[in-house]
Amino acid sequence: MLAVVLIAEVMDLLDATITGVAAPAIAADLGGGRETAQWLGAAYTLPFAVLLITAGRLGDRYGRRPLFLIGAAGFTLASALCALAPGPGSLIAARALQGACGALLLPQGFGIIKETFPEAELGKAFGLFGPVMGLCAVGGPVVGGLLAGADLFGTGWRMVFLVNLPLGLAALAGALRWVPRGAPDAGLRIDVPSVLLAGAASGALVYPLVEGRELGWPAWVFALLAAGPLGFLLFVRLQHRRPSPLMTPSLLTNRGYTGGILVAVAFFASFTGLMMVLSLFLQGPLGLSPQGAGYAIAPMALGIAVAAGPAGALARRHGRVVIQCGIVLTAVGLGVLAATAGGASDGWRLVPGTFVTGLGMGLVIPPLFDVILAGVSEPEVGSASGVLNAAQQLANAVGVALLVTVWSAFTDHGRAPAAALSATALVTAALLAAALGLSIRLPRRTRA
Repeated sequence: MLAVVLIAEVMDLLDATITGVAAPAIAADLGGGRETAQWLGAAYTLPFAVLLITAGRLGDRYGRRPLFLIGAAGFTLASALCALAPGPGSLIAARALQGACGALLLPQGFGIIKETFPEAELGKAFGLFGPVMGLCAVGGPVVGGLLAGADLFGTGWRMVFLVNLPLGLAALAGALRWVPRGAPDAGLRIDVPSVLLAGAASGALVYPLVEGRELGWPAWVFALLAAGPLGFLLFVRLQHRRPSPLMTPSLLTNRGYTGGILVAVAFFASFTGLMMVLSLFLQGPLGLSPQGAGYAIAPMALGIAVAAGPAGALARRHGRVVIQCGIVLTAVGLGVLAATAGGASDGWRLVPGTFVTGLGMGLVIPPLFDVILAGVSEPEVGSASGVLNAAQQLANAVGVALLVTVWSAFTDHGRAPAAALSATALVTAALLAAALGLSIRLPRRTRA
């Protein structure tokens, strides 16, 4: 049963990372350019972020096993539709279905583990998630480049999505065989207005950033950008008035938790947006293949792997200081990247900057959620972790939309692509400076 849940986790994590490297090749084949590359990520992460908050409650209401089966089947079907997509519109629609099904799938796995394992074994069961998530995060970009560039059986980039089919079928067969039937809570209510409001606010943030450049930045684009934060403020106020809110209202007055959400949003927006800009730069101006781009980004993944190992133990001893050091080291790596990217004619000149950036990120990623959740009481942990994961997914979408737009703006105004990459790296460092300033609100120690 644990293997089945881990397979579902692998499907989601691989799909969230391998498409970043494959996106330029997909856009070049189907058309749409950078806009298509941006929507490939946003179409997945937006429905994922919105539905993730309430998907756990749907499992409580209707049963975790049925929701797990629906999510696994839908994710597998959506992967096949992505692989068969004839154009960018159908591919983006299939990606949105993937994100929605992934949001249904993942929370059920955590709930199933908690229902199945005795208290004494829960730590061992959840302990396997760390290595699996780390391997997917580190290997995803490289695997994506290899699959997109290998052209196995003449599939080209479509193998990036076809690889999910055997995983999805294995998850379905295993769930039917081993996942236990739980007892649904028929009296639980789902807060539909809050879900719709969160979705509208998320779309208002991302859509203008992706489409604004193509449309010439009309006034309504800026109105939508302003409406996004206002929508989230209204969402927060609504949680105090709803009989069954999506997030525990007491979290909204928790200074450490709300500050932690902002740190996570700034950090993950920087990380995901930079990865997409690097992919576009390597496969566009530098003319590398998807495989070459995967290899060029590998030093960043290696840096994450090297630092992530000791990061957890260091954070248990030193708390938030480790995260702050990681943010500073990431910014230093971006400074090195900005200094070396200007004369880059191949991926090798980027290695020092990407490796140091990866080291900094490796110090931040493993302990960040543990530190953010340290100031949350036990009854609030479920709601707090769900909202935190949703905020990370939304940050991924916003980061890609924002930093690709920034890079495009620099190139549109006459900068050479390499110089535009240097400038974008400095903008990313500014985002991290904001995260560093907000980090003083984090709890001092990790959660046990």
